[in-house]
Amino acid sequence: MDAFQPQIVAFCCTHCAYNAADLAGSLRIQYPTAIKIIEVPCTGRVDISHILRAFENGVDGALLAG
Repeated sequence: MDAFQPQIVAFCCTHCAYNAADLAGSLRIQYPTAIKIIEVPCTGRVDISHILRAFENGVDGALLAG
């Protein structure tokens, strides 16, 4: 039986956190495939309904990174 691996959605600001995630990919730094990154113009634009919808669709955690 496989170990539990939580599904995480990360809302990442285009100018900050998304660039860091992109750089990590360019440097071939690996992170778990259970983390799904969503690029947003600004984390201030993420509405609570977006986060709640992610939980309704089965994610175990949400991260807002600016």
